[in-house]
Amino acid sequence: MSSQVLDSARNGATNFEDAEGTVYKALLESTKAIPWKIDWNTMAFAYVGPQIEALLGWEPSSWVSVQDWADRMHPEDRDWAVAFCVAQSKAGVDHEADYRALCKNGEYVWIRDVVHVVRNDDGSVDSLVGFMFDISERKRTEQRLLDLQRELEALSYKDGLTGIANRRRFDAVFEEEWANARRSGKPMSLVMLDIDFFKQYNDHYGHLQGDYCLKLVANVLSTAVNRTHDFLARFGGEEFVLVLPETDAASALRVVERCRELLASEWIPHERSMTGKALTVSIGVGTVVPGHGDERLSFVELVDRRLYQAKQRGRNAVVASD
Repeated sequence: MSSQVLDSARNGATNFEDAEGTVYKALLESTKAIPWKIDWNTMAFAYVGPQIEALLGWEPSSWVSVQDWADRMHPEDRDWAVAFCVAQSKAGVDHEADYRALCKNGEYVWIRDVVHVVRNDDGSVDSLVGFMFDISERKRTEQRLLDLQRELEALSYKDGLTGIANRRRFDAVFEEEWANARRSGKPMSLVMLDIDFFKQYNDHYGHLQGDYCLKLVANVLSTAVNRTHDFLARFGGEEFVLVLPETDAASALRVVERCRELLASEWIPHERSMTGKALTVSIGVGTVVPGHGDERLSFVELVDRRLYQAKQRGRNAVVASD
């Protein structure tokens, strides 16, 4: 529809005084789009459709020059929109721009401005004619879709049971922190924790209670890391992982001890555990300053082997070296 109306503006909207122009004017003013015309030499509005008042609240007579157009634009949109439209107009290129227009009541409405450059016989710019379209609903829909996309993306990185990050998120974060440590030359630590005798826990207490236990452990471990850039994820099953950027071996062991102390103070009953009457964890720890020849997956495998060694040593143990 906009291209048809724009064709009409190109041919008829430049003169509203004759009979044909009157017909075009009636046509233009019957549409929801807001027609307008600017004289290039004076940069003054030759015409603005009366629809502008219903949409923005500004009387047509208040649109005197392009300065009024620029002033009635969101500050965040003004510089780029004005620069873009002026450059395109000078080049004689038809164009369109989306921006937020200021209403008389102080609110903003999303506008799509579609612009046609009218040229003189010698090729110089005579005037600009165009239409403003209210695209607020379209922008709201786009924003809802973006919000939904972000929500879905967040859910795809979240463990559905415990609410903490999942393995997929761990892979992304660990890759990023590995690269950061390689650039900075600072150590990073990785901690892998596994709930001891969790199969026996499930067999004795039931899977619903087992799910509750995983949530409880995730919550306890979340409180054990207090720096904003430390990262906790559920690695899979009853296994959890901590990524500790800029953390040396001694500091990593302090975090590990805090995890064990908090779990001990929580005292989650585990009647079928071989390490006592309360739930415990086995832990593997590793610290590295990644070099260009080091592989992050090899480091994960190293820490995982240490976790396995902790289990082999009777569980409820920490292994931080080979």
